[in-house]
Amino acid sequence: MALWFVLAIMTAVAVFAVLWPLGRGVRTERQGSEANVYKDQLAEVDRDAAVGLIGPAEASAARVEIGRRLLASADAESKAPVTTRRGLRRGVAVFALVGLPALALAVYLPLGSPMQGDDPLASRTKTAAASQPLESLVAQVEAHLEKNPTDGRGWTVLAPVLTKLGRFDDAARAYRNSLTYAGETADRHADLGEVLVAASGGVVTADAKSEFERAVKLKADDPKAGYFLGLAAEQDGRPKDAAAMWRAMLAKAPADAPWKPMLQAQIARIEGTPLPALPDETIASAQNMSEADRSAMIRGMVDKLAARLQQNGDDVEGWLRLVRAYMVLGDGDKVKQAQAQARQAVAGNAERLKQLNDGLKTLGLDG
Repeated sequence: MALWFVLAIMTAVAVFAVLWPLGRGVRTERQGSEANVYKDQLAEVDRDAAVGLIGPAEASAARVEIGRRLLASADAESKAPVTTRRGLRRGVAVFALVGLPALALAVYLPLGSPMQGDDPLASRTKTAAASQPLESLVAQVEAHLEKNPTDGRGWTVLAPVLTKLGRFDDAARAYRNSLTYAGETADRHADLGEVLVAASGGVVTADAKSEFERAVKLKADDPKAGYFLGLAAEQDGRPKDAAAMWRAMLAKAPADAPWKPMLQAQIARIEGTPLPALPDETIASAQNMSEADRSAMIRGMVDKLAARLQQNGDDVEGWLRLVRAYMVLGDGDKVKQAQAQARQAVAGNAERLKQLNDGLKTLGLDG
């Protein structure tokens, strides 16, 4: 409130400085008027005539002309207002200084909340979202598309939203309409195939596989289509073919491809890559653990293996087991870190470095 008070005072001072002249009247006399000039000219004519600089006739003519101008000037000044309406001007000033702030305060107090804190952006966003939920927006778009079924852009926007809401059948219909009215692309075919897989509970059906194959025809290195075609091969009982397809994808993948760790983990899963061996008593105790506890225990064992390799870096098989474990756990950053540490540890031994690189290649990593 102190800040509000200071700002109010500063505003009042600024307004007062601007409006103060309105409260003052004008002077009734015009400083430096023409009448004074003409009177000085008459006196000068008299002095010139007295000393003989001009003749009597010339002096008389000059007096007549100057007198005429003096009378005209006096008449003009008598017609001009010499004062202003001081009461009106001061009334306007008082209203500006007092009436306007009072009016603003009268409007603000019922509508504003001077004692209430700021409303954070997050809460405003939540309020807006609550006032118009996603389902309501989807319903509006669907109503629009009912009237405009050939709006390809509308179907393209709607399809992923329906997928997010879990309405897979509706999403598949939206993707098909998007392909029909917005044109065929590899991404749209792959997205449609993914929705069909989700609708079937994770099974790559014949329809879904057909969509992935169409995506690959349009874009040979489409990662989504390539992954699901590999998954289809595995589900058809051809795990080696699936692993081969995924390895081919890894070989062509950019170094920073975000899906590389996932493919590496899938390859490790298909090949039955074991995690670090656990003692029998540990396995027995893990049977009664929750999934979260069991996962924490496995990570603990992996961490112990990593700590041991820090002490004994010559164990190439240990490094490969650690890399495979991180791949199965889906920890791409740890995979890269373990690779770098392993190469550094065996850098002084050419034979072990070759063994390490060969092992990394078998995992689908750069050797």
